[in-house]
Amino acid sequence: MSPDRRVRLWHLVVEQSDGGPVTVGHVCAAAMIATGTDGAAIAVALAATPRETIFSSSQLASQLEELSLTLGEGPCVDALFGGPSLIPDLGDASCTSRWPVFAPDAVHAGVRAIFALPLQIGAIRLGVLALCRTEPGELDHEQLLAALLLADTACAVLLDTTGPGVPATPGRIPEPAGLQHPEVHQATGMVSVQLGLSAALALIRIRAYAYAHERRLRDVARDVVARRLRFDPGGDPQGEQ
Repeated sequence: MSPDRRVRLWHLVVEQSDGGPVTVGHVCAAAMIATGTDGAAIAVALAATPRETIFSSSQLASQLEELSLTLGEGPCVDALFGGPSLIPDLGDASCTSRWPVFAPDAVHAGVRAIFALPLQIGAIRLGVLALCRTEPGELDHEQLLAALLLADTACAVLLDTTGPGVPATPGRIPEPAGLQHPEVHQATGMVSVQLGLSAALALIRIRAYAYAHERRLRDVARDVVARRLRFDPGGDPQGEQ
């Protein structure tokens, strides 16, 4: 995706924050504008526990998430364990066959189209961004690109907010969530073992440390891999002797 598109969408996110710290709610608001959808929600699943909705734009989006959690089926569930689940018409017979309980209940609630995108960092799934429409209809090419990029932005903002209780800095684009650097994968595995955490939670701890110390994620990861930095369960991260 072009850097220009990412910058334009980030400016749209910042506009939603009205000059304040950016949150995932602002990313969702921008995603709704960019995709022409009527509702948005973000649910996270960082460990072997039921996922938790951390933002919903409306009662409709909340109902959608509640149905997914209660019934254990639907596009949002599929996106959490697979790739994007883009459903332009839940009233289609194929959807009823695929999700025999969820699809008719969602349509009854007023949702006709769902676009569920995994919040993903490499092989690690943090959760799902769900966009919905009250009328059937596909995302066009530009809308889909925007949705994918804003899902990545939501993931980055979500990780940034795991710092010292501070949402993403106003005007600053968070470091992209995609892990292009192998040392980040390696460090995640090492911290996962050191702290006895899932890979997703280990990555959040590394990201929070980088955020708190105003360092780049990959630089902290290099220190972990080189054993210059170790995360201990009972204390603060420290240099290894």
